[in-house]
Amino acid sequence: MTYKIGVIGDKASVLPFKLFGFTVFSDTKKEAVLQAFRQMASEGYGVIYLTEVCGKAIEEEINRHKSNPKLSVVLIPNHDGTLGIGRQMIQDNVEKAVGQNIL
Repeated sequence: MTYKIGVIGDKASVLPFKLFGFTVFSDTKKEAVLQAFRQMASEGYGVIYLTEVCGKAIEEEINRHKSNPKLSVVLIPNHDGTLGIGRQMIQDNVEKAVGQNIL
């Protein structure tokens, strides 16, 4: 089974992902981001990349999907740089899987 990959964030940060065939949604308003995320999650996307700013805005919704083994949510920096949220999220997941912080 193949899964689709979606990207949500500001236009400058997510438009290049379209070259790889990913579904791209370029908006940063909380309600629009939430609607796009919910739609992608309900349509069976396997991976959803969000810019850290958008991920921070819908943190509660992302937390609801953490237990879904068929969906990976990855926070990425936007064109302005990183907030460190995505890295911390990956570090927490690695620590949970391995039992200690190896990063």
